[in-house]
Amino acid sequence: MRVLVTGGAGFIGSAVVRFLIGEGHSVLTFDKLTYAGCLASLAPVAGNPHHGFVQADICDAGAVRQALDGFRPDLVMHLAAESHVDRSIDGPGNFITTNVVGTYTMLQEALRYWRALPAAQQAAFRFHHISTDEVFGSLGAEGLFREDTPYQPNSPYSASKASSDHLVRAWFHTYGLPAVMSNCSNNYGPYHFPEKLIPLVTLNALEGAELPVYGTGENVRDWLFVEDHAEALVLIATRGRPGESYNVGGACERRNIDVVRTICALLDEMVPDATIGPREKLIRFVTDRPGHDARYAIDFAKLNGELGWSPRETFETGLSKTVRWYLDNRPWWEPLRQRYQGQRLGLDKAAGAATGRLGLAS
Repeated sequence: MRVLVTGGAGFIGSAVVRFLIGEGHSVLTFDKLTYAGCLASLAPVAGNPHHGFVQADICDAGAVRQALDGFRPDLVMHLAAESHVDRSIDGPGNFITTNVVGTYTMLQEALRYWRALPAAQQAAFRFHHISTDEVFGSLGAEGLFREDTPYQPNSPYSASKASSDHLVRAWFHTYGLPAVMSNCSNNYGPYHFPEKLIPLVTLNALEGAELPVYGTGENVRDWLFVEDHAEALVLIATRGRPGESYNVGGACERRNIDVVRTICALLDEMVPDATIGPREKLIRFVTDRPGHDARYAIDFAKLNGELGWSPRETFETGLSKTVRWYLDNRPWWEPLRQRYQGQRLGLDKAAGAATGRLGLAS
């Protein structure tokens, strides 16, 4: 199978590329290499004859057309997106351009490419759009997001992803493009850009720096190990029903404060440091993010029932593997850490920006 992966140098995208290559497929990674795109995340497949790379923007229709016509994929997996809620608060325009206009461009070019395929290849072709549970808004203390949960995005990021989801659904119903969608919970794991909660806390705690936690740390997220997600995405892309959406979750709900405390305990065990002491003492509660959703949780019963998928990792096993990976892979994260040192993002700038090493995930 030949697969074009947009955003394949990003966190989830690179996990998908590594998984596909490991399964023997041919992959073309299409990535603009913005701040979060990292070629080092593709180092395990560098030099593999079944992997190619194109640096280009999904908003560039000509570049997308050239990639499709030159590579001739059987499947497009569209992961390229601006993805950090805090950055969307500071600069929403980039999110509208990439996530909405970029997805429109991908759909138009995929439609043109698909219509020109021979009948047998048309029948086999799929366009898989990867999205987020944040499009559904915020849950109360009970309940789970289902595929039929009404959309209620609360941040510029989630609004832009909701818009892209609606475009994909429209291109399926209006033009017949064989598209499938998925919405996932919070991912974590190796190669995660260090502005997000788990890698940021891990690296700050490793250095003995403060660990800022939004609000009181009571916000709840469902955590999904990225390699489990990659496997689910390929399954959805190849066996999911066109026109359908599938939720992907980790069945691992945790309060943010509990995630931070668990990381502290793991590092105290793996790399004790008498000069730092118990790392939980580094926690500092800071002003909450504007419009911070209280709880996300995913019902992935449809994916389990139709395609037989369930996560392999528990939060405990996955988090331990993740922290160990960061300890063992300084050459990957140290250059990124020099570019982004955890400065606070996502405050209402009119109210004045606070200082501090932050950038905590949704």
